[in-house]
Amino acid sequence: MNAEELARLLPSRALLKAWTTEELDALLARASLHPMRKGDVLLRQGDPGDSLIVLLDGTLRISMVSSNGREIILDYAEAGSVLGEIALLDGGERTASVTALGDGQYLRLGAAAFRALIERFPGIALRLLREMARRLRNADLTIESDRAYASGPRLARTLRRLIRQGEGGAGLRLDLNQSELGAFAGISRENINRQLAAWADAGIVTLEQGRVRILEFDTLEEIAAAAD
Repeated sequence: MNAEELARLLPSRALLKAWTTEELDALLARASLHPMRKGDVLLRQGDPGDSLIVLLDGTLRISMVSSNGREIILDYAEAGSVLGEIALLDGGERTASVTALGDGQYLRLGAAAFRALIERFPGIALRLLREMARRLRNADLTIESDRAYASGPRLARTLRRLIRQGEGGAGLRLDLNQSELGAFAGISRENINRQLAAWADAGIVTLEQGRVRILEFDTLEEIAAAAD
């Protein structure tokens, strides 16, 4: 794979889309290419942070296990995402696990190779810092939702993060079951089922073989903004 082929694989909003051909070639020269299968754990919470990964194709679930043993889904990553850089930068343990939701491929870059890359191209470090700042903002918004919003607005805000607009309405960009959706929103499956059924009765969403499609996006936005 060369820089041009890598650039074609990446979606338009991917972090690496802003990289130059020279930077992409340097990344490919230092990174190793790996296939992944559904269920593969690419990064594991608590492990040493000795590498980062760049997802080229597929979808990943980012999750952590709390001290009481509960799994918390933090986010989902799609092609173009860079993951694992926090532990690589601070030398600490992995803060979360990253699991493949299907087949795909990714690049793995070791710590020494990463240091050599940013020493040669300092602009890469700045772009990574901007991406980390964006994720921190999103994390702050998630904490706000968990502490300040009831289950209905919280679920609406979660769906808004997962929405992909298209013809015939808005649908979720990931095919999640209701248990996984509940783990992402921090709401029990029973409450998820109850809330989605109520919204379906009101014509806000439709449930098609377990998949959620948004019919009234403006109404969902109003619910997401409500604190009661």
